[in-house]
Amino acid sequence: MFSKACEYAIKSSVYIGQRSLALQKVNVGEISRAVSAPEAFTAKILQQLCKAGILESVRGKQGGFYFLEEKLHHFKIYDIIRVIDGEGIFSRCGLGLRECSNSNPCPVHQDYKSVRENLFAMAQKFSLYDLAQKTEQGLFRLKV
Repeated sequence: MFSKACEYAIKSSVYIGQRSLALQKVNVGEISRAVSAPEAFTAKILQQLCKAGILESVRGKQGGFYFLEEKLHHFKIYDIIRVIDGEGIFSRCGLGLRECSNSNPCPVHQDYKSVRENLFAMAQKFSLYDLAQKTEQGLFRLKV
């Protein structure tokens, strides 16, 4: 459903969020190992999140990526998806048709519409703080 980049961005954000709860910065090598993602690809994805104002980074030996606490509470999975994959996942046709609507539906329009609506609701529901905290508590996991 999401691109590989978006999956890595969400998992990386949750991992960085966990570390940020402990007031720690984390380097890209550690992040990529924690979420089983290629390091160079992870670095590019994280830079997109920094550029969008979601994630913070500091260069240098003591540097790394981190979230400001207020941003952990403010940003949702939706924000990560929007930056990495765009909002099309919440509005595109399930079969990839350019023109698909209630008045001109594709064969899966009604069923896929409810999938999109549920996905949008889920993406708006959870803050990065919620996911980081629950993962830290062992309620969620990031790796297979």
